[in-house]
Amino acid sequence: MKQGSTNRKVNEQAREVIASILLFEISDPRLTLVTITGCEVSYDRSVCNVYYSADRNEYEDVAAAFEKASGRIRSIMARKLSWRVAPALRFILDKSVDEAERIASALERDAQRNRESAEIAAAHEAAFVAEERDEED
Repeated sequence: MKQGSTNRKVNEQAREVIASILLFEISDPRLTLVTITGCEVSYDRSVCNVYYSADRNEYEDVAAAFEKASGRIRSIMARKLSWRVAPALRFILDKSVDEAERIASALERDAQRNRESAEIAAAHEAAFVAEERDEED
């Protein structure tokens, strides 16, 4: 979906406010290592999809903490923003960080296999050259 500059500013403003609320206003320890990766605010500003990333082992705890704190986050957000309505917040896990880690580890494993193959090929080449020299002598 194409976004205009106003929509991008609204999304970024919502992300900054929610991140600030999590950092300074909410004291739930389950939300301390959560990163707000993005927000998508609807055109009429009635709904805000909040994308977050967290430690892979903490997914359920973080989701429960967001469910519990969503009303408080929404009311603080309404006070900090000059919007006509306070958007309903939907917290959605952003797994792109996990996907990036998975891809990076797969690439590293592939690079390691390539290095090992190159070492084996070099050893075979060296043995072949040595064998040819022995035959010539």
